[in-house]
Amino acid sequence: MLKVAVYGKGGIGKSTVTSNLAAAFAAMGKRVIQIGCDPKADSTINLLGGEPLRPVMNYMREEDEEPEKLTDISKEGFGGVLCIETGGPTPGLGCAGRGIIATFQLLEDLKLFETWKPDVVLYDVLGDVVCGGFAAPIREGYAEKVLIVTSGEKMALYAADNISRAVRNFEDRSYARIFGIVLNHRNVENETEKVKAFAEKSNIPIVGEIPRSDEIIRWEDQGKTVIEGDEKSEISGRFFALARKLLENDAAEADADEITESGAADVAEKEDV
Repeated sequence: MLKVAVYGKGGIGKSTVTSNLAAAFAAMGKRVIQIGCDPKADSTINLLGGEPLRPVMNYMREEDEEPEKLTDISKEGFGGVLCIETGGPTPGLGCAGRGIIATFQLLEDLKLFETWKPDVVLYDVLGDVVCGGFAAPIREGYAEKVLIVTSGEKMALYAADNISRAVRNFEDRSYARIFGIVLNHRNVENETEKVKAFAEKSNIPIVGEIPRSDEIIRWEDQGKTVIEGDEKSEISGRFFALARKLLENDAAEADADEITESGAADVAEKEDV
């Protein structure tokens, strides 16, 4: 199972990247779950025809009880992608990060992964503040790879640096690791050079690059991803390329683990002899 957390500053386009990746994986025949981990609860809206999904925290607050089945808090969108939004507390009350932790525990209780058996799980996570709750996808074993979405804007790069530091704090615990940077262009001055300099300084590869395009806005105005709107467009090709890169890396790591386990088994067998 490929498990990826997509982090980035609020408003940087991480939900656009995540939902288009989900749509690309689905178009490639993969069984996909997308979990929005942002209080705005708008991560999956373009997989659902522009219709917002009732967040888990809203359900629990309004019903005053935990949901008994997955269909209470999820909905299938484009390509069969299972969409879930954690949501957040009442504005001004409570902690959004704790909402994420509570939602993840609930999904475990409902046996989400055992029941749905996904090939790919994507977490769309706010990265302005990487506190305990927002760090849950990378430190609790839910995600294995992290994509950092950034532009060349100062605050976007500042958030990207904080995210990379947070992830690396957990590296020695076999938690999620950074897979790479997705440069989501905003057409600021010397943008590519700024992001490349950050990538080199942080030793993180740029694994995807999304040009600023009216095409994305046009399809999102219709409640669609670019993949759904025009699967053969140049922008869609960028998301398909990133999806393939993630799958290939995951397959290569699985093969490496299998070789390692096989070698360990051979050594154990020889020792027994």
